Amino acid sequence: MTQRHPYPHADLQGAATRNTTAAELLTAFAKSAPALDHLWRHIFDALADAPALITDIDRLRAELSTARYQRANLIAAIRATLAAHDEGEYDPLFYVRDELHFQRHSDTRRATGGGR
Repeated sequence: MTQRHPYPHADLQGAATRNTTAAELLTAFAKSAPALDHLWRHIFDALADAPALITDIDRLRAELSTARYQRANLIAAIRATLAAHDEGEYDPLFYVRDELHFQRHSDTRRATGGGR
């Protein structure tokens, strides 16, 4: 059974394309009704907000993906630690420490522009 994403992603490229098309159509309408310039300006301003919002959504999606990946790795490390403890390993917390160390260094590389 395939799992569906609980929050399906909106089509950002489609939204950007529709925003551009709307701006082009409004430009044509505005030329035909210059008496309404003050009204057209409000609509153009609203449309101008969309590219920045799309960029923010794209950035937030990437951050969320990273957070989910880190969370999954921490859960795996915790499970490995519990199993190692049950098996009597010398240093069962190694798995958690190792994952936390890796994530700390990954976060530092991303913050300095190194990425992954």
